[in-house]
Formats: sequence, C-alpha cells, structure tokens
Amino acid sequence: MIYGLDSSVPVTLAMMIAHGAAVVRGSYHAVVVVDMPFGAYETSPEAAFVSASRILKDTGCAAVKLEGGEAMAETVAFLVRRGIPVMGHVGLTPQAVNVLGGYNARGRSEAEAEKIVSDARALAEAGAFAIVVEGVVEPIAVEVTAAVPCPVIGIGASARCDGQVLVTEDMLGMFERVPRFVKRYEEIAEAIAKAAERYAGEVRARTFPGHEQTYQPK
Repeated sequence: MIYGLDSSVPVTLAMMIAHGAAVVRGSYHAVVVVDMPFGAYETSPEAAFVSASRILKDTGCAAVKLEGGEAMAETVAFLVRRGIPVMGHVGLTPQAVNVLGGYNARGRSEAEAEKIVSDARALAEAGAFAIVVEGVVEPIAVEVTAAVPCPVIGIGASARCDGQVLVTEDMLGMFERVPRFVKRYEEIAEAIAKAAERYAGEVRARTFPGHEQTYQPK
C-alpha cells in the first residue's frame, strides 16, 4: 500500500523491519505482529527462525505472521518451540497470488473448503496463537472459527470470527479500488485532495503564509 506495489510479493525483510519498528515505537498497548515477507521463511524452519528472530530483535514486536497451512505447520512448531509466537494465515494468502491466479474468494469448491479448515487445524495444533482467515466464503470462516481453539481474525470472512482486521488505507478511503470485503468508514482521500487544493490556491494568491504563520521583528 505504502510503496504502490501491485502485490506483497516484492516486499523485503528490511522493509518489514523498518515499518515494524516504527509501529512498535508508536504502540503502547497493542500486540504488534509483523508479517514475514515472501521468501523469508518458506525454505526451511531454520531459515524461518533466522528471519523471525531478526524481526523480533530489530523491531521489538511481540510476534510474527506467516502464510500457509499444513505445509507451514512444521515451521510454526519449530518457531514456537524456540520462543517465537506465530500467527497463521489461511484462505486467500496474498503472497501466493501468482499460484492462486488472483484475489478471488477461496473455498467455493468442497475440496478447497476442506483444505482451508484442515490448514487452520494444522496451524493451531502446531502452536499458532491466532489465525487470520482471509477472503473465504462465509460458511468456511464460521467453520474455521469453530474448529480451532485459538482466536480467528477475519478479513473478508465473517462477523462470527473472533476478531476483524482491515487495511487502514482501505477503510479510510485512500484508494479508488475497494475490495468487496471492505467497508469504507471515511473518505480521507477526498478530504486530502480538498485541503491540498485550498493550500495551492492560497500559495498562488500569496495569502499563505500570512501574518500568523511568519516571524515578525520584535
């Protein structure tokens, strides 16, 4: 969102650490979870530990999040046993968009629906303290929430999940494109455009800066 990228695939570990550290510095009560970027954890549990431990050390965050279900369960267990809290992510996994063929809702076929539920179970059994379920048909989100003991955070899922998450820029109306699962709570982009237009107009008219914004001789 910040860099105008078409997907999350190009995001680097250094980018996540820089932004994660900034969030932690401004956080007082929230549990800050930093996403592990594509390529930082898939190779092996050992490689994932190197990336995750660096994220925790360099940002001060409380946990990391990684995408994938049963295929990542071993890695989740490996990290948890070594003191790194892990949040899982199933359903529509943005880092796998090239394999999935787009951002369409997942779980429409019986086989895919069963896999999403089994993926969530595998992550919970591996020790994930919470699981994000994204972009799935609602009955699957409800089933996942009932199937695992840890909290399930929905995004494009169901109000019956244990919690919800939205991208700030989406909910505040910063972009024209709005995914189906987003509810816009404000139109900040419009307000910013109007403010910038007023500012530019005052600069052209030489009414800004005025007396109140300049330093005068005493």
